[in-house]
Amino acid sequence: MSLRFRVVEDAFKKSPIEVVAPKERPSEYYAKYVFNREKMFHYLPQETFKRYCEAIEQGTPLNLNVADSIAQGMKRWAMEMGATHCTHWFQPLTEGTAEKHDAFVEHDGKGGMIEEFSGKALVQQEPDASSFPSGGIRSTFEARGYSAWDPASPVFIIGDTLMIPTVFIAYTGEALDYKVPLKKSLAALDHAATGVAQYFYPEVKKVATNLGWEQEYFLVDEDLYGARPDLLLTGRTLMGHDSAKNQQMEDHYFGSIPERVAAFMKDLEIQALELGIPCKTRHNEVAPNQFELAPIYEECNLAVDHNMLLMSLMKRVARKHGFHCLLHEKPFNGINGSGKHENWSLTTDTGILLHAPGKTSEENLRFAVFVVESLMGVYRHNGLLKASIMSATNAHRLGANEAPPAIISSFLGQQIDDLLDHIEVSSKEEFFTLEGKHGLRLDVPQIPELMIDSADRNRTSPFAFTGNRFEFRAVGSSANCASALIVLNTAMAEALTHFKTRVDALIEKGDSTVSAILDVLREDIKKCKAIRFSGNGYSDEWKKEAEKRGLDCETSSPLIFDRYLDDATVKMFESMNVMNFHELKARNEIKWETYYKKLQIEARVLGDLCLNHIIPVATKYQSALVDNVYKIQQTFPTDRAKELCAYNVDLIEKINKHLNFIAENVYLMVEERKKANKIESEREKAITYHDKIEPFFDNIRYHIDKLELIVEDETWPLPKYRELLFIR
Repeated sequence: MSLRFRVVEDAFKKSPIEVVAPKERPSEYYAKYVFNREKMFHYLPQETFKRYCEAIEQGTPLNLNVADSIAQGMKRWAMEMGATHCTHWFQPLTEGTAEKHDAFVEHDGKGGMIEEFSGKALVQQEPDASSFPSGGIRSTFEARGYSAWDPASPVFIIGDTLMIPTVFIAYTGEALDYKVPLKKSLAALDHAATGVAQYFYPEVKKVATNLGWEQEYFLVDEDLYGARPDLLLTGRTLMGHDSAKNQQMEDHYFGSIPERVAAFMKDLEIQALELGIPCKTRHNEVAPNQFELAPIYEECNLAVDHNMLLMSLMKRVARKHGFHCLLHEKPFNGINGSGKHENWSLTTDTGILLHAPGKTSEENLRFAVFVVESLMGVYRHNGLLKASIMSATNAHRLGANEAPPAIISSFLGQQIDDLLDHIEVSSKEEFFTLEGKHGLRLDVPQIPELMIDSADRNRTSPFAFTGNRFEFRAVGSSANCASALIVLNTAMAEALTHFKTRVDALIEKGDSTVSAILDVLREDIKKCKAIRFSGNGYSDEWKKEAEKRGLDCETSSPLIFDRYLDDATVKMFESMNVMNFHELKARNEIKWETYYKKLQIEARVLGDLCLNHIIPVATKYQSALVDNVYKIQQTFPTDRAKELCAYNVDLIEKINKHLNFIAENVYLMVEERKKANKIESEREKAITYHDKIEPFFDNIRYHIDKLELIVEDETWPLPKYRELLFIR
């Protein structure tokens, strides 16, 4: 039996691991390992707790004395929970998280040690900034960087370590992470949205951004994963012919969850709930071995932290159950890839700003203002928003009839489209209303009346309005949610700021507030009309139409990244005090570098697999066929031998054709890679890898996949799609 067969057989024999759930209800063990306000109330002095709450609610900084007091209570709770170490947990520009663990110990001055954790250790640490991507902000000889506690995101415990969510900045003050610009974008949006909300609700003091993410992922058996060097090193299969059955029967989506997977999901949810991640939904996704988890909505900053924590937790729990969790956007060719939908909304202490319909014309006007200004932000910066979600991995997924196209547009639904069209041409203060859900009775006994939404959904729309929120569907499954949110929040803040400036100018001239709002709103409805699209985003007709409308239709990832350095982008980020030109330029350097390095790794892995696995195996099988032909020719008369050998001779010629193509193109790919590696500019190197090297991948793959169908099954060295994609 071949090694591959043994690995496959072992994978199929695995039984689910029994998960012992806590005896309490989820509400009783929720946030067990989180130092939230409930625990702070018990472990902190009353005055300290009060100061902490004021800092969070009013956005004021904590002084070191308060931090010291918090640290003492935090340490006492952590040690009671079995923690012996602490770490600053931050989000560098690697798409992952980082941590350095320190023990709660100091010298006691008497030759012994004591458990110690000060406010200074809580508030600040000093990681080596030159060892993380910085885009030139830090050099090897300029190593100093700082991580600083984010009090708005509760600390938590994993294993024996107290995890402290932090920001990460350079010695010179520039952001080296996602959290700093995210928090700045949230502050900018809060300020801008509060000013506009007060036209309608003068009592509003704060606007918060809520996020509900939906995390898609694949599970593959750990042993099969280990037998695929391409999966192991790149996160996706660089070769592999379609399984005869994949997703064409449409029977996996919302289907019965396999027993092993259900055990994994149960274990994952228990541990996530204990860490304060409010898991709500789980189900099979469209592709085989693809699943989804979604939580209840949370404040945006906390939701981003929870998503980063969950992705790490998923991988750890998967290994316990004999799986490997794949977060690559397109790990398998020919079936759906994985995304991470971001459901984005704005709320005040009085309600949801994007909620509709309202009971009065004023409420509907408020709704129209915030919808239109969302569209204005997306319209002005549609190319930048695409750049925020683009990567070497997500590029495989976008526009592949399974995810939104690589053109940003927004679907509102017929009712809201009609409303905006009506406002655009109506008289100054005409009353207008929106309908809510309506009842639908089926002609089926026992089925109650159904409540039908006012609009359908459009799964091809990257930015769709879905009732009281916008759903940004183009984000990749492995991405940090913050990347897109930084752009979206800042673009919305800019749009609302510009809106308020114009409205206030009209009011100063003597217009009524409603009249001024309507005049400016009509202008913006006309300006952003190009971003509204309700049709099939996958169609070729839409690509042509989008180009006519002036939307960004670029498909080359390295060129899409250029949008970060457009004058309009720099002006927006600087005017909203989110990022400066130096920070933007550095992030682009990182994007280009990350892009070409991922393709570089894929090219090297593909070449290695071809030369050391595929070509030797196919050649060996070809030799066996040649030997068979030779023996037949020695045994039978010429005419009869020719007849008996015809099939094998044909296979020999086909194998030879495929082998020659693979060998020749691997050589050409390597030569192009050598040339590209000599280019000094990160941007030009990324463009060269996209234009000159990546095209080799699919061409070489085609011939490998043809060989997979020819070479005998027992000889083929890599687990096939039919083995990888169906969990027993």
